[in-house]
Amino acid sequence: MSVAHQIRAGLTDLCRSPNGPRDRQLMLGEAFRLLEQDGDWSRGHAEKDGYPGYVRTAHLEPFLAKTHWVTGLSSHAYAAPDLKSANHVSLPFGAQVTVTAKSGAYYETAQGFIPQQHLRPLGTFFADPIAVAMMFLGSPYLWGGNSASGIDCSGLVQAACLASGLDCPGDTGPQLEFFPNFDGDWGKGQLIFWPGHVALTISSDKLIHANAHAMAVTVEEIEVTISRIAEAGDGPVTHRAQL
Repeated sequence: MSVAHQIRAGLTDLCRSPNGPRDRQLMLGEAFRLLEQDGDWSRGHAEKDGYPGYVRTAHLEPFLAKTHWVTGLSSHAYAAPDLKSANHVSLPFGAQVTVTAKSGAYYETAQGFIPQQHLRPLGTFFADPIAVAMMFLGSPYLWGGNSASGIDCSGLVQAACLASGLDCPGDTGPQLEFFPNFDGDWGKGQLIFWPGHVALTISSDKLIHANAHAMAVTVEEIEVTISRIAEAGDGPVTHRAQL
């Protein structure tokens, strides 16, 4: 029987095996269904999308209902409601917290004081997933990454969707199966899939994606990207979808 826990670290790796490769990342406050605990590592799955794996046991704690989530690209929890005070923990986009009080321009949480500008109540979403994806422009590429300190192609798409109230799996394969096929003219809000890669269109001729070519989140022309990927031997477009 699974037991509800949550992530207590600002950001932690969800690994394929104990001390194994990182498949995805989870952030502060995200729910984790614990199936088995074995010393330093705990096996389970992320509540948001069912992604399975192992996290460090030290990065788990019993689940607590949340009230707000971090909508700044990154933020900090401070020791006091003062921007000059020490920062206790760095908070990535999407982290979830429980606000217990308000102190001036800050919300008080168990992690510390967080600027009000960086939080929204849970259930309050962005209107446009494209705008969310563009927030990550220039972020470094990281295989399995889910934050602005490092993100991959499927992580970028999932972050944009979840922040906009849209369900989305965590990897390109499940994403391809989840979003229905679309044939038509290029336009805003389409997903383009290659073998092991996905990009999000931001207009009729441009897309945004986290890619190993630039080792960053970049905006490129759609047709140029399709040609470059094919010429590199990474295959043709295999699927298109509309968010």
